[in-house]
Amino acid sequence: MAGKQVFFEDVNEGGSMPEFVSEPLTETQFVMYAGASGDFNPLHTVHSFGEMVGYGGVIGHGMLSMAVVGRGLTDWLGNKALKKFGVSFRTVTKAKDVITVKGVVAKKYTEGGNNCIDINLVAENQRGETVVTGNATAALPSKS
Repeated sequence: MAGKQVFFEDVNEGGSMPEFVSEPLTETQFVMYAGASGDFNPLHTVHSFGEMVGYGGVIGHGMLSMAVVGRGLTDWLGNKALKKFGVSFRTVTKAKDVITVKGVVAKKYTEGGNNCIDINLVAENQRGETVVTGNATAALPSKS
């Protein structure tokens, strides 16, 4: 869906966003994210530490999970539409996890001259565990 323009008239309350499915997450991604974020907690970067504390290896940063959800939104709506975005973390991600992002349009309205939609979000791993829940608001152009 990337590159396709989504218009306000094309979205309905109760409608779903296209599902976004990530590539399998990797330990390399976790280390790269540590470098980008400055969060070098060994739980995210040292496999043996993750094993020692009972996770079986490193776990992903919560904000990396949020980024996967954000990518699902921007692949659907584009980079400029998103105005508000927040999440709640539900479980950790591990290397080889595949994250599926789903969303439902909860509200469609006009406010301050903007055509807005509110979206309820959920991201699950391949085991059906909820990784992230959240909400977003986007402003969409009109066809007219």
